[in-house]
Amino acid sequence: MAAPMEVALVSDAAGPLCNCSVWELHSGSALPGYRGGNSGPRGLALLGGEHLLGAQLGKSYINVWELQRKDQLQQKIICPGPVTCLTASPNGLYVLAGVAESIYLWEVSNGNLLAILNRHYQDLTCLCFTDDSSHFLSGAKDCLALVWNLYNVLQAEPSQIPDPRHVWSRHSLPITDLCCGFGGPLARAATASLDQTAKLWEISSGELLLSVLFDVGIMAVTLDLSEYHMFCGGMDGSIFQVDLCAWPVQRDRTFQTERENGKVFKGHRNQVTCLSVSTDGSLLLSGSHDETVRLWDIQSKQCLKTMNHKGPVTNAFIVLAPSNMVNPDGKPSVPLPKFSRHLHGTESSDEPGTEGVTLRLGLHQQEPGQSYLEKAERMYSQMYSTREKNLVGDQEHLTIQVSELEEEVSNLRKINKDLFDFSTRIITKPAK
Repeated sequence: MAAPMEVALVSDAAGPLCNCSVWELHSGSALPGYRGGNSGPRGLALLGGEHLLGAQLGKSYINVWELQRKDQLQQKIICPGPVTCLTASPNGLYVLAGVAESIYLWEVSNGNLLAILNRHYQDLTCLCFTDDSSHFLSGAKDCLALVWNLYNVLQAEPSQIPDPRHVWSRHSLPITDLCCGFGGPLARAATASLDQTAKLWEISSGELLLSVLFDVGIMAVTLDLSEYHMFCGGMDGSIFQVDLCAWPVQRDRTFQTERENGKVFKGHRNQVTCLSVSTDGSLLLSGSHDETVRLWDIQSKQCLKTMNHKGPVTNAFIVLAPSNMVNPDGKPSVPLPKFSRHLHGTESSDEPGTEGVTLRLGLHQQEPGQSYLEKAERMYSQMYSTREKNLVGDQEHLTIQVSELEEEVSNLRKINKDLFDFSTRIITKPAK
């Protein structure tokens, strides 16, 4: 059986003819690219091994291609503003997009907009999921990196914004990139910033494990699959290799280029914008504003291949080629529905004629527009009501209990108001 083929997906800010170019990693042979528009930084993502998503540079929509149909766009997802970053969950069920300081979360099976998260204070710069799709991370120009539990986000009421699981505020300048290792909620995550540091965190506890200070701002960061090394791309075009298993163990390190010259990749003439490591950990892919993509041998630090582009490289990453990408006769198992522009469950999303046909994954689901959480809640309420009917006690007893509880709530509200009035008088009392 042949080994899975690794390919590099690359986009730049200029290419009007080819939005995303594809080439086989080890042979260097070019595959047909995806045409139409151009994708912004951190704005290219594979969805479920069947679709490619690209956030149109400076525009308020996301381009969608079926992987086997590269010649033309199949769909556009309209967004309320320019998309600054984009990612899809590894299980193919959810799509995240950063629009200004807000995070938009869609459910792929029906196109419902499930949540709009507004916990950042400035524009989003990067988003990424854990490998098991249970958590996602967001970074922004407000110097904050947030860790979100997807289950908590999905359970929250539409009128409420859930709290992130962790708020990482150790950076002093905007976050430029994020990367998650393997292990789901037990994984480690790396953050890069213009404050010239890259930091390694533990998602489960939220603790800072390592902080490395460089001579330049860091624009890109990635980990190899074994998580022995962290690779950091600098504003000057250098790529730094940090050993995560170095001894002695220090939480705060300074990367001294003159002493660690054997751990620097040199070749780019402008800032490095994206980094990705091959599955076997032997090759490093890098993209830069110098309009080139380079493939490096990690052990020797030698550049094996240079691909020239017509504009600054905005995205470059290595993936195992999905079957639909190399099979022109392949088709998505389920076509994408029309993605909603209104929050699911609000009045605007329920207006007739504002949405397209809602596609469901099951054949026996007859309730239109119902999410899985709503169905679970409905089933639970039915079970609970059945149980309630079997409880011993009459309606009169329940009415008395409700009256007593309402009276207690009323007393508590009165006490709370009296405390508030008393505190206000003390605070606003003029000094003698």
